[in-house]
Amino acid sequence: MKIFLLIAYLPLALAQTPCASVTGSQILGADLARAVPAFAGIQEDSPLAPAPLAGSTRVFYGSELQSIASRFSLAIGTPGEVCFKFASETLNRERALAEMRKVLNIPEAKVELLETSPALVPVGRMEFAREGLSAPAAPDQGAPVLWRGNIVYAGDRRYPIQVKVRITAPLRRVVAIESLRSGVPVKGEQLREEAFEGFPPARGSSLTPDQAAGLVPVHPIAAGGEVRLDNLTRPNDVNRGDLVHVEVRFGGAHLALMGRAEAAGHVGDVVAIRNPESSKIFQARVEAKDKVIVLPNEGENN
Repeated sequence: MKIFLLIAYLPLALAQTPCASVTGSQILGADLARAVPAFAGIQEDSPLAPAPLAGSTRVFYGSELQSIASRFSLAIGTPGEVCFKFASETLNRERALAEMRKVLNIPEAKVELLETSPALVPVGRMEFAREGLSAPAAPDQGAPVLWRGNIVYAGDRRYPIQVKVRITAPLRRVVAIESLRSGVPVKGEQLREEAFEGFPPARGSSLTPDQAAGLVPVHPIAAGGEVRLDNLTRPNDVNRGDLVHVEVRFGGAHLALMGRAEAAGHVGDVVAIRNPESSKIFQARVEAKDKVIVLPNEGENN
């Protein structure tokens, strides 16, 4: 019985024609005429239906074809059905490399394309952005990373792609000459700069010894370890336990006193301050190094 059904189905399968390809956002009269010459009388740029998504098909059945023929006053007899798909191509490695190099904008960078996925993509424009590029755990390991991008097709549709790449470039980094403690500002003489080959960091994340000097490590850095911008912060203008100058302003009246900071903060932060005489705690805004100010509605009068 199964063999009989297979034999019965075979002529129908052989009679099916492959889907015609389109490359625009619409299936046009010219596309239908290429698939069915009887529709050659349709104006070539007449839109008939949206183009299918990449990987799917759009089928015009007999009744729909008859309706199109009537609309354009064509005699086509008894139509069958016509299938359309969006044109595809093998993902072009050279185009991918060229686009990635353009995005990196580092002429001396080496970009090695290891894998691409998927193999077939819709015909369109390849698009990569730096935000789609992952980073290795350590910049000097030269480990492969994924770069996610898109094929932009049929106007503004996007088809996701990803490639595995190895990217290296000549770089410079800041290294600690001696161990650096967390919370203690770094001095310029504790740092040196060295050249290495590694993964290029995102713009704005590079560092020089002059930029690092005066900043504070968030975590301890061992001697010989890299000093990275993501492990540095600017020092507090007020530290917990510090004696600070307090200025209270209310209208034309100004009052000055000393207070003790109950929290750390930078200029612009609101911190808790204790009045040593009354032991009351009030809120004040950090205005400068070891100086805070109390304005109306910003703190409780001491």
